[in-house]
Amino acid sequence: MKYLIIGLGNIGKEYENTRHNIGFMALDYFAKSQTDCVFSLERHAYIAKTKFKGRSIILAKPTTYMNLSGKAFKYWMDKEDIPLENILVILDDIALPLGTLRMRMLGSDGGHNGLSHIIETLGHNKFNRLRFGIGDNFSKGRQVDYVLGKWDEGEMATINQKLDTIVEIIKSFSTIGMDRTMNAYNKKP
Repeated sequence: MKYLIIGLGNIGKEYENTRHNIGFMALDYFAKSQTDCVFSLERHAYIAKTKFKGRSIILAKPTTYMNLSGKAFKYWMDKEDIPLENILVILDDIALPLGTLRMRMLGSDGGHNGLSHIIETLGHNKFNRLRFGIGDNFSKGRQVDYVLGKWDEGEMATINQKLDTIVEIIKSFSTIGMDRTMNAYNKKP
């Protein structure tokens, strides 16, 4: 069985370690936890492949920039012939407190441009997503600066702890599926 994990973010040095790139950070962290899991530049994404308990896991970091994430999503879903239920999108969410992890099988884009483009590309909102809370500690009109801003030292301790949890979630998702993983991890503080 094959699984596709898509971490949303923007390519380029200026976007590294920003709140909006938590999807990329999560996949980088997961790749480091595996042996021989290295990203290479392929069509529409940086791709890394690994195996876990007999399952093939494909990690994708789109090179299309956030606003065109659906392009990479659709391309890799079709290329690898992966059913929608075996795909998980990891993204930032300002509506959730810092470090909150929330899994859903459908829902609105919540104002997230990457999610919006995936929904537009697929023509529906029925796909798995893992939202990573980045908080909303910004003044009115400063949302873009906040999400494209770098994590501060105080936030990084929380981030690193949650990245460990995301490794567990990806492994769980690929072995016991979305329902059971959602039940196990949505309840955790």
